[in-house]
Amino acid sequence: MKRLIVNADDFGYTRGVNSGVIRGFRDGIITSATIMANGASFEDAVERAQENPRLGVGCHLVLVGERCVEAASAIPSLVDSEGRLPSSLAVLTGKLMAGAVRGEDIVRELRAQIGKVISAGIEPTHLDSHKHTHSHPRVMEQVVRVAEEFGIRRVRRPFENADVLLRSGFGGGWNSLKRRLTALAARTAAPQFDKLAREHGVRTPERLWGVAATGRLNREAILSVIGSMPEGVNELMCHPGEYDDALEHAKTSLKRERERELEALMDPAVRTAIGEQRIELIDYRGLH
Repeated sequence: MKRLIVNADDFGYTRGVNSGVIRGFRDGIITSATIMANGASFEDAVERAQENPRLGVGCHLVLVGERCVEAASAIPSLVDSEGRLPSSLAVLTGKLMAGAVRGEDIVRELRAQIGKVISAGIEPTHLDSHKHTHSHPRVMEQVVRVAEEFGIRRVRRPFENADVLLRSGFGGGWNSLKRRLTALAARTAAPQFDKLAREHGVRTPERLWGVAATGRLNREAILSVIGSMPEGVNELMCHPGEYDDALEHAKTSLKRERERELEALMDPAVRTAIGEQRIELIDYRGLH
């Protein structure tokens, strides 16, 4: 049996992103979203989630590019004096490789983010991370530890298959190539992630899609995923949104691309293909 979770990342980033996620849920194939506790439009996302209880909502753990939720003074190795997290995945990775980030500081920030989501009235269905930071062994150890503390038993397996990452060649420009090369390098940590998941009773989808197609997830890309999908539980990661002024000025490379993704996720041909392939759409609550 083929089962598919369609998860919208970055819920809470801007109001336009939030609106796009909900439109994709109501009128498209989105079944799940992950909320950013430190997103500029977190409260708006909480309100929209509560208005749409059938939408599964997990926690999008953020360790790069935003401000911390925990007090900066409590996590000095992770943030600067103004509470800013490392500016990019490369900066965070460099600090981790140099041993400059204390594991306990990561744990405190993750606890604060999950705690904020729960305090807002949302019971997280699962955890994933912004820029897939939990593919790094030192981060994944802390994520699994915190997940266990909160009784959250479902976590994204943040590794797309190498054949998919390599299939696009050099198409999509420099950002796409860099993203795929980073994802290929991260795959070396997959065995350690799988071992940790087994040891801690963490459930994950069997296959992740959407990393290679980030920024280029149009109707044809989604139809290709649907046609290639194996038996078992699959997850399609997406970044829908409505383009607005806040998104234009946000520190993200995905701007009008989010609107194009949203259009693809609501395309009737996509829904038809899912029916023809007898794919069951679920959220993380259906992962057993």
